[in-house]
Amino acid sequence: MSDTTVSVDDDAADDAPESSDLALVIAWSAEQPTRVGESARFGAREGTRVFGRGAEGEGAVVFARERPGERTPGPPLEGAGLSRRQLGLRPRAGVLLCERLGKCPVLVRGEPIERTALSPGDVVVLKGQLVLLCVLRPPMPARGAHASRFGEADAHGIVGESSAIWRLREQLAFSASAPGHALVTGPSGTGKELAARAIHALSERARGPFVSRSAATFPGELVDAELFGNMRGYPTAGLPLRIGLFGEADGGTLLLDELGDLPIAAQAHLLRALDAGEYHRLGESAARRANVRIVGATNRPLEALRPELRARFRLRVETPALADRREDVPLLLRHLLRRAAADHPRLLSPFLTSAGEPRVDPWLIEHLLLCALPGNVRDLEALLWAAVESSKGSHVRLTERVRGVLGAPAGAALEAEDQASREPTHEEIRRAVAQHAGNLSRVAGALGLGSRFALYRLLKKRGIELGPLRGGTG
Repeated sequence: MSDTTVSVDDDAADDAPESSDLALVIAWSAEQPTRVGESARFGAREGTRVFGRGAEGEGAVVFARERPGERTPGPPLEGAGLSRRQLGLRPRAGVLLCERLGKCPVLVRGEPIERTALSPGDVVVLKGQLVLLCVLRPPMPARGAHASRFGEADAHGIVGESSAIWRLREQLAFSASAPGHALVTGPSGTGKELAARAIHALSERARGPFVSRSAATFPGELVDAELFGNMRGYPTAGLPLRIGLFGEADGGTLLLDELGDLPIAAQAHLLRALDAGEYHRLGESAARRANVRIVGATNRPLEALRPELRARFRLRVETPALADRREDVPLLLRHLLRRAAADHPRLLSPFLTSAGEPRVDPWLIEHLLLCALPGNVRDLEALLWAAVESSKGSHVRLTERVRGVLGAPAGAALEAEDQASREPTHEEIRRAVAQHAGNLSRVAGALGLGSRFALYRLLKKRGIELGPLRGGTG
């Protein structure tokens, strides 16, 4: 690959911070789905490296599982449709120069390419084989707990292997061990309650209660009663005795979600309780004390909080938006699909392999990586259910309904291209034949094919003989 294949000024200043690297992250793999989330970094002045089936050794692109303090290279990538020299890749001036060397068609920005310059956020589709995401990846934090399996939810339900999510885990661990109240900020749908629960679980208060309440639900005239409790019949006749949220959380942690929605006047009532744990239950003259740590959470600007209240939260944690950790989207989608399948097996289990791996169309992954998700994980979950409801066969697909939500182009031509690009692999065919005891109509349905005749055509096209497959079922 020559330096002149793409017009890039070699002497141009890098837009990327010196501490960050361009990287390719596996977002989907037909043959090796467990490798989703692995990354290959490219130093700013490296020479050309070659990516391909079975490539290894010096000059080969090696994907690895990267976590704080460790980077574990994986075996060479496999895929019958990949060439041994499939892509030539070279970093230069904030982009990754990419040239197709092998036979497998390569699409970037929806267009077939021979050579191009990849920027962070670009998605590379090797048709029927892989989906790769180009990202700008900062260094991993120096430390972090590795109790969870790679790509799986950790003990606190947080999913992701990006630098951003590992920085979040580092912040949570620090806030849990440091004294003082904590404020969790971030856009809607980024997991602020999960972060608050993690702070509690990692702290010395873990054995105490965790009490959660949205401040947006407090009745305006009864905010103090909700927070601090009230005597029976006070301030309104008929009110029952309540110990209040501070009393419930004594010895533990109180999450006040949507803290920015608490009226400004009511925010002042929290100050003394935050300072000394001292408060008055309505109708009582004697002060009470509660040993409570407050974790506030808000998606509103910090200016929505009184300056005096903001000052009480000396520990700050920000949950990142999906736009800042796009490489985690496929892992989140897998987690959400598995969780939904556990709760609703009759609806979701057809979309999982026997090993529990989701069967997801690569074009759906590509569009989810490229589209805006302002509601973050909530939007992702809603799109998943739309795809599940409108998908036929054994794969969660980029259906017309999902395209409409995403604003992606529709049409019969694209649908035909989608179907052709996601033909079942030899292993998927073998498993379907075994699962359905050689009933070809059921095998075709499980593979997302229209009929057994479509299955015959596919077998002929791929040069696969059905006899050995049936014989292998035992």
